[in-house]
Amino acid sequence: MVIPELRPTERVMQISGADLHYWTYHEDREGAEARSAAVETDTVVMVHGLRGTHHGLELIAAGLPDHRVVVPDLPGFGDSGPMTGRRHDVAGYAHVVTALIERLGGRERPVVLLGHSFGSIVAARVAATRPELLRKLVLVNPIATPALRGPRVLLSGLTSAYYALGKRLPPRAGQSLLSNRLVVLAASRAMTRTKDKQLREFIDANHLRHFSRFHSPALVSETFEASTTHTVADHADDIRTPTLLIAGESDEIAPLAGQRELAARMSDAQLVVIPDVGHLVHYETPAEASAAVRRFLGAA
Repeated sequence: MVIPELRPTERVMQISGADLHYWTYHEDREGAEARSAAVETDTVVMVHGLRGTHHGLELIAAGLPDHRVVVPDLPGFGDSGPMTGRRHDVAGYAHVVTALIERLGGRERPVVLLGHSFGSIVAARVAATRPELLRKLVLVNPIATPALRGPRVLLSGLTSAYYALGKRLPPRAGQSLLSNRLVVLAASRAMTRTKDKQLREFIDANHLRHFSRFHSPALVSETFEASTTHTVADHADDIRTPTLLIAGESDEIAPLAGQRELAARMSDAQLVVIPDVGHLVHYETPAEASAAVRRFLGAA
């Protein structure tokens, strides 16, 4: 596996009391200004999933070299501080993403919004409430089935108990429990489908490096609760933005049957199913996902 070298520009903005760190890809690439002036390229804003950071979406960003790609660390994760006065839930994060899009000029020139997993729920809320800011919407491994009613209901229940315990413990003990190396590795390997040893090691290393970069057990527990009580389907009837759904054929967290139902329910949606991959499309098949996004953005 060849990992592309990316040198994004880091920026920080204040929103809801948080220092929101975000990274811009391809904007300063040599020769960028030489692109055809007749072709207006999109700004693509990407929203990572639960316990993720901007790093998880870099492989998809690498596959969109002709677009400016902006990826924040959501408040309370990675380098971004927590919000004050807002909950770390779908509505709170949608508020932050909306403010970022406006800062990027979305009122004058709508952007493409991409969300992965929990980020797909946040992106769907933005699309439903502020459609004028978006030209197109891309949802990768979108959450269409409630976690506590899906095929892994028992595991979801155990995970809920795990986060609840982490929140109840003293902060240091809770942080240690939720960051436990063996638990993180077990979660990583449960989601991974590839047989490529090098890729599996890459995925494990990234989860170990970034999966526990959250502000506090209380914050990650609050976000986890939001991820299990909301889905993209909450907003499906209100989304009119042209939408691309990218699903993993063997995704147990976001089962394919739910993706088909979601696509049929939305007014202007198309579904791309990537075979032999589960919930880690952004790690295991980023080239296929990026190619699907490029085709979608190139469509009229």
